[in-house]
Order: sequence, then structure tokens, then C-alpha cells
Amino acid sequence: MPIVPFLKWAGGKRWLISQDQLNPPPTYQRFIEPFLGGAAIYFQLSPVQSIISDINSDLIEFYSVLRDFPDHLSRMMGTHQQQHTKEYYYIQRATTYDTPLERAARFLYLNRTCWNGLYRVNKKGEFNVPIGTKDKVILDTDDFIGASTVLQNSEIRCSDFENTIDEAGQDDFVFVDPPYTVKHNNNNFIKYNESIFSWADQVRLHNAIIRAANRGAYIVICNADHKSIHDLYDDIGEYKQLSRYSVLAGKADKRKKTTEAMYRINFTQ
Repeated sequence: MPIVPFLKWAGGKRWLISQDQLNPPPTYQRFIEPFLGGAAIYFQLSPVQSIISDINSDLIEFYSVLRDFPDHLSRMMGTHQQQHTKEYYYIQRATTYDTPLERAARFLYLNRTCWNGLYRVNKKGEFNVPIGTKDKVILDTDDFIGASTVLQNSEIRCSDFENTIDEAGQDDFVFVDPPYTVKHNNNNFIKYNESIFSWADQVRLHNAIIRAANRGAYIVICNADHKSIHDLYDDIGEYKQLSRYSVLAGKADKRKKTTEAMYRINFTQ
């Protein structure tokens, strides 16, 4: 059975797996994912060889610790579970730790107990999401050892997406899931990271994808289902509209149906 993702993450792709619409190539050399986030696609595929990256250093440190110290991380999560209260949450949110293991455990603890699993920081880079309604710090689906085993096969990087995609070549499978910004509406995307993903970044991503496809990579990109995105990719990829319910609303009855764009790009066919 595939590893169940450990993190709830804005833009996560668990729903894409449940709809069975990814359809990766039947064979590929490496799996490359430059916007790792909750890693739902990565854990579903459990690739033999991969490069996974994200610009969020806290996120990447968590996956590195999960790979290298799964037992220690599991025990620390047990401690967080025993002590979890509203007061304890805000103490942890305000605490700065010195070791990667402590920071990773705090990161996972906050992700599971904050409001809706949202990752948001202020201008100082401080996590500032209020406490949520969930009390479970350790989940029945947690498989720390299994996740560590899968991650052993991966090069984990804190990196800008362009640097990662520029390493993709012949027979690599690249899954790309950037923040969904669109032209003339740059500020419509909620600022989960310290720097927003601008329209200039979307264009830079498009150019990196073309270079990778020219080197023989097979690319699947999910993005905003918007004319400005269509204008970028319609001439180079096969478009499919995906439908899902928004997961950002705090209450389930407020989550509206929305669409996303998926493009498959493969110049070798």
C-alpha cells in the first residue's frame, strides 16, 4: 500500500489520486517534483529514483528528518500528543528550536493542530496560524518507517523550481504543481510562503518546462484553469480540465466545486 501523506497542504493532490487521473508514463528513469508540498503524488508513486524539492526550508527539513530519523520523530510526536492543549499549541508556535529533529516534530505538530492545516508565516518568517479543531497529533495512517524507506531513494532539496526542472532529461517524469497565480491578478493567491509566486514566475516555469521537454522529459503540470494559463500551454501540451471541491474553507458545507487545468507535455511522441 502507498504511504499516506503526513501533511495537509494547500493545493495538495490527494484528490487527484482518488480520481485516478494522473496517468504517469508506464516507465521512466527518475521522478522529479519541484513543488513537493504534501507529497501525495510522490508517496503514491514511491519512485525508485527521484529528485524532490521545494523552496520552503521548513518543509524540506521535515522530509529530511522523516527520512533520516523516523523512530526519533515518531517518539517526539508521541510527546506532543500527550501534552497537546490550546496553551501548549501557542507555546510551541512561539518556540524556536535548535535541532532539525525538534524543528521537524514542531512543524508536523503545528500542521496537524493548526486551523485547517494551513501554512502561513508573517513578514518575519514566523508561523502565525491559530489553533484548529483537530486534537489528533498521531494518526492511524502514520507509517514513519515506511515513509523513511521510500525517501531513502530520493535526493531532497530546498531549491527554486527552475534549478530542479533544469536537471530533468530523457525519460524523466516531472510532476509540476505550482501555486496558482494568473496574469493581471497576482495577489489573488493566498501568501502561504514568504514570497508570492508571481506571474513572472509562471512564465519562468513555462520556459523551464519547455527546456526540459526538449531534453526528452515527460511533464505533467497542474495549474489554474484560466485563460492566461491556457495561453501559456495550449500550444505545447495536451489539456484536460479537472474538477474538485475546494478544501480551504473551514467548514465542509462552504467548500465549492472548482476546476483546475492539467497539461501533459511530451515532445518525444
